[in-house]
Amino acid sequence: MISDSVKKGADRTPHRSLFKAMGYTDSELERPLVAVVHAASEIVPGHAHLDKIAKAVADGIRSAGGTPVMIPSIGVCDGIAMGHTGMRYSLASRELIADSIESMVSAHGFDAVAFVPNCDKIVPGMLMAAARLNRPSIFCSGGPMLPGKDLEGRDASLTTAFEAVGAYSAGKMSEEDLNKLENSVCPGCGSCSGMFTANSMNCLTEALGMAISGNGTIAAVHGARIRFAKESGEQLMKLLAMDIKPLDIMTQRAFENGLALDMALGCSTNSVLHLPAIAHECGVELSLDLVDAVSRRTPNLCRLAPAGRTHLVDLHDAGGVYGVLAELLENGLIDGGTLTVNGVTLGEAVKGRRILNTNVIRPVADPYSREGGIAVLRGNLAPDGAVVKQSAVAPEMMKHQGPARVFDGEEAAIKAIYAGLINDGDVVVIRYEGPAGGPGMREMLGPTSALAGMGKDRTVALITDGRFSGATRGAAIGHVSPEAQSGGTIALIEEGDIIKIDIPARRLELLVDDETLRKRRTALKRREPAVKTGWLGRYARLVSSADKGAVLM
Repeated sequence: MISDSVKKGADRTPHRSLFKAMGYTDSELERPLVAVVHAASEIVPGHAHLDKIAKAVADGIRSAGGTPVMIPSIGVCDGIAMGHTGMRYSLASRELIADSIESMVSAHGFDAVAFVPNCDKIVPGMLMAAARLNRPSIFCSGGPMLPGKDLEGRDASLTTAFEAVGAYSAGKMSEEDLNKLENSVCPGCGSCSGMFTANSMNCLTEALGMAISGNGTIAAVHGARIRFAKESGEQLMKLLAMDIKPLDIMTQRAFENGLALDMALGCSTNSVLHLPAIAHECGVELSLDLVDAVSRRTPNLCRLAPAGRTHLVDLHDAGGVYGVLAELLENGLIDGGTLTVNGVTLGEAVKGRRILNTNVIRPVADPYSREGGIAVLRGNLAPDGAVVKQSAVAPEMMKHQGPARVFDGEEAAIKAIYAGLINDGDVVVIRYEGPAGGPGMREMLGPTSALAGMGKDRTVALITDGRFSGATRGAAIGHVSPEAQSGGTIALIEEGDIIKIDIPARRLELLVDDETLRKRRTALKRREPAVKTGWLGRYARLVSSADKGAVLM
């Protein structure tokens, strides 16, 4: 065992003395040492209960013959970090999570690792760490939040609160109603209830093969989540016995399965940042061209919030992730031969699973759309690609042409939107928000929610080198690459320039002639990043473009 390096032999007497200072017994030190890396905290609703989930995982490990050891991880709540400088730290925290876990597990000689994440950057950060460490690993998320209620008593989520701010600013909602929503849309612990980034990544972890069935969909507050955690701990010990490791599981074919599920579910555009970053750690290249190719051949089967009114608990009751995967497998859209933490292939794992409610999960023969939830656009405005969640775009905005309204940073755009300065037909451009330029590639949920709340998500488009929350809906095109900080075309746009969007044709064009663009590029002065010191300063100097997953180089 790897852990023998810290607990076996006379020369490890000092090491054992330190373990015994913490109360470990000789019999515990004879067993495999298993890290339970959890992100419990009192600042992330999705993580407020992870101490209980981690304990249940540890119980499963102990019952199966291992010695669990709790190790904490950081985690940023994107909702609380949204709309201010805190959001600059969100994406960057993914790298810190991976680095810190690599450090802790490697330094202390663990034999296997149970990962207990839930929210946005914690899941991919832990998956990246699992790939680097390549020790038997399993993932057990904290589960989704139950949906709350809107003013009409319908199921609702955090999106409703963000969009309500726009409605209030436009005079369409009273302060009293705004307060009612504040107290009703998020009823308790768990990752926010729609198909936002956290739930997207937890569902995709099942398709990658790194979690057993239910990881993405069992509600945080249900007893089944505790049972799931114990079963995950027990299964990890079987993986250790079988010597099945993450790099055996997360192969090229597994990532393509993940992309197919992504398209079928209508996941967050952030998955197009995270899956390539995880793949990079696995030695697998996941290009935007591959993302779009999978999207073109994979139909969209679900319209979960914010694209529709169903939520993760509905997906679970309708057959869950494995129900969707079984439908995709039956229609030849995924590879059933990939290995999973179940110890069997994906095809064997989903055998017997099916769609139970076609109002939530449509069959391949009757999809919401013939293409997947995400599209990759290219053109002179985004020669290296841009990303849009097309499943959340109104039909009338799939093609759009209008004048650019240009803002250097989110704050200026928000101010203009709330001031009523954005007109129907406009294309809002928010730049210098990319991985390096931000730095940190902030989410633009504030601007998109404001537009939606004002009823302009069907008349106004938004383009940015930043990114979007999974809760975003509307013609919101992000990840524009190259970013403005790198001198991308988005830096050359001037107020009133005409921008053409054609999502079906996968085009994003700035209708300005090449000579004019050449002159603008010659005159362009490089801007300094908004933050140049500390962790973000280092991040800005080292981070890659969004089309490469915004990984550190």
